[in-house]
Amino acid sequence: MKRVTETDAAPAAVGAYSQATSTDDLLFTAGQIPMTPDGDLLDDEPIAAQTEQALDNLLAILEADGAAAEDVLKVTVFLDDIDDFEAMNDAYADYFDDEPPARSAIEVAALPKGVGIEIEAVATLE
Repeated sequence: MKRVTETDAAPAAVGAYSQATSTDDLLFTAGQIPMTPDGDLLDDEPIAAQTEQALDNLLAILEADGAAAEDVLKVTVFLDDIDDFEAMNDAYADYFDDEPPARSAIEVAALPKGVGIEIEAVATLE
């Protein structure tokens, strides 16, 4: 059975989607952008700060469903400029330092609200 996750510790969904959905054993997050839970957009910040905020949002959603960073199986990172990869990777490593999940990083033409990064994840709830 599908469950919907909703938490005030991450930005509210701004469209026809949920912050995350889960089954008994898997959680799928929506893409998280560098927006604070209060709605402040960090689109003018360096990519490291944008990465940190997106990951803070992601972890808040995981925690709302009883999961943590070590439960993440797969992460997809969307960058509007692949030249930001190294700075993103350095910030990302602080969140997933021990046995990091599988990850893809993809350059895209544009992201919502003009941000530089969007991050989504799949986690286990076992």
